[in-house]
Amino acid sequence: MSTPPIQWYPGHIAKAEKALLEQLKKVDVVIEVRDARIPLATHHPRIESWLGSKSRVLVLNRVDMIMPEVRQAWQTWFKARGETVYFTDAKQGKGVQAVLRAAQAAGQNMNARRQQRGMKPRPVRAVVIGFPNVGKSALINRLLKRKIVTSARRPGVTRQLRWVRISDEIELLDAPGIIPLQIEDQAAALKLAICEDIGEAAYDNQRVAAAFVDLLKQLELSRPQCANWKSRYELETDGLTGESYLVMLAEQQFQGDMERAARQFLNDFRRGDLGKLSLELPPLVHAD
Repeated sequence: MSTPPIQWYPGHIAKAEKALLEQLKKVDVVIEVRDARIPLATHHPRIESWLGSKSRVLVLNRVDMIMPEVRQAWQTWFKARGETVYFTDAKQGKGVQAVLRAAQAAGQNMNARRQQRGMKPRPVRAVVIGFPNVGKSALINRLLKRKIVTSARRPGVTRQLRWVRISDEIELLDAPGIIPLQIEDQAAALKLAICEDIGEAAYDNQRVAAAFVDLLKQLELSRPQCANWKSRYELETDGLTGESYLVMLAEQQFQGDMERAARQFLNDFRRGDLGKLSLELPPLVHAD
């Protein structure tokens, strides 16, 4: 079962990107949110050009879904590149206040320049940017300490740009998820589909689930703890391709329904039921 190209760029995303670029002119700080399980795959290739001279606060959300040693590896890697990274579990509110303080600190220079020109200070304007479903809205709700932005574990929930005031010191722009016009790296696209950081219209569940099994088998070679997922289904993968494993899973637990088996397998991972599994490690760094 070959995996066809994963590609998705619906009209509302294109429209939202155009509107976002207009709003960026008013922004002082960009809060870029990525998925801690796949920090490289959830990096938008154009964000540096969008930033210009603006400050960035880099957030890796869903830190609860990766091992502590993997978190440390990413922290070390980003530090070596001169970047500070903030780890959050926006659903539970962990790490969120550190992000708020970083955004406020990044805006202090802006107000210092305003005062030098004889202008009154104003609230820092920050925008939250990231791929669909990486947890942007959940982060904003935690920053606000109330649910004002719709949040759900699926992409495409936020459809419109919306300014919300956190305090007298900071305003936030909640933006819809943005993805590149073309996803040229299919290995990265597969990870986006596995983690549900791209719309389901972009891929076939059965093919993605089969490819995920093959990926997990590869990860086991360097990270033995990645093999723990097999105990959930009581099926061995020895000598099986991802496709044949999915067939066996469907036969044993889903009356031969391949689609149900694929959806269950992917959803188990997305809920964390397969354990703490990171699908990427920093380049040239091994956490184990």
